[in-house]
Amino acid sequence: MSGIALVTGAGSGIGRAVSLALAEAGFTVALAGRRREPLEEAAAAAGGGSVALAYDVRDPSAVAALFAEVEARFGRLDLLFNNAGVGAPAVPLEDITLEQWTAVVETNLTGAFLCTQEAFRLMKRQTPRGGRIINNGSLSASVPRPLSAPYTATKHAITGLTRSTSLDGRPYDIACGQIDVGNAATDLTEAMSTTGVLQPDGRVALEPTIDPAHVARAVVYMATLPLDTNVQFLTVMATAMPFIGRG
Repeated sequence: MSGIALVTGAGSGIGRAVSLALAEAGFTVALAGRRREPLEEAAAAAGGGSVALAYDVRDPSAVAALFAEVEARFGRLDLLFNNAGVGAPAVPLEDITLEQWTAVVETNLTGAFLCTQEAFRLMKRQTPRGGRIINNGSLSASVPRPLSAPYTATKHAITGLTRSTSLDGRPYDIACGQIDVGNAATDLTEAMSTTGVLQPDGRVALEPTIDPAHVARAVVYMATLPLDTNVQFLTVMATAMPFIGRG
């Protein structure tokens, strides 16, 4: 399949893996993020006309400029993967500062909303109209980890954004779905397989992880469906991770 894809948070982790997989599937990929050097490295690895675009999704003017550049370069947008995300320190809920809370909300939720707004504007006016938006929700969109209130709250909110986007995009051939990932092996989850992470019973335990390439394959599947078909929610997780049941 050919088309124009925009991936946020594309310089590392899941975003990088998805960008490479989309390029291999035939998409021309715009890799967006805050750090130009890893974006350029990832874009070079993706090939196929992929470009690195250094913009901060927390900044409304930067998001508008990002989508304006995508339109100017490629003339349209067929896929947006809202992937940019950060976490807060794992501290007691009452010790989270307003600045820490705001940083997570601005990136994980407001950034995804701003990108969705701009994608709607472009997808509604382009010819042929329409496109697809995929949100990275995380298993935290359903079940929290200990000491994760900012991250969990934003990922629950992403589920609401996904549902509203899916509904509001329906008259304009804009499909929206969500992928919820559990324990992909990235820099953010390194402790899971090295030092261990906090469990609800107070223990610190190692957890299994999965190669982000498996997540990327799932995103490509969602992305390459015709617009009359949508994966609303899809979960990809390490089989043995403590999620299903009581741990």
